[in-house]
Amino acid sequence: MALLPLTALFDGDILELLIPVDDGDTVESVGHQIAHHVVGRRVARRDSPIRLRHNGTVLDPAATIGAAGVGPLDHVEAFYA
Repeated sequence: MALLPLTALFDGDILELLIPVDDGDTVESVGHQIAHHVVGRRVARRDSPIRLRHNGTVLDPAATIGAAGVGPLDHVEAFYA
């Protein structure tokens, strides 16, 4: 698999992140990787699933991030569903 650097923002946060992920990671996994840097620090933890949005479309959590059409340095938004 290949390194896929993404820019990311978690809903409610103020900082844009640069997150290196693997293009074979699931969308759900990428959401958790983003949340690791934000939730419990600047955004309160919630008992809800984390979803990703790319170009206005919510991505399927079971899809791989590479197959979902996300490319290097694309912007994704993580949010609680």
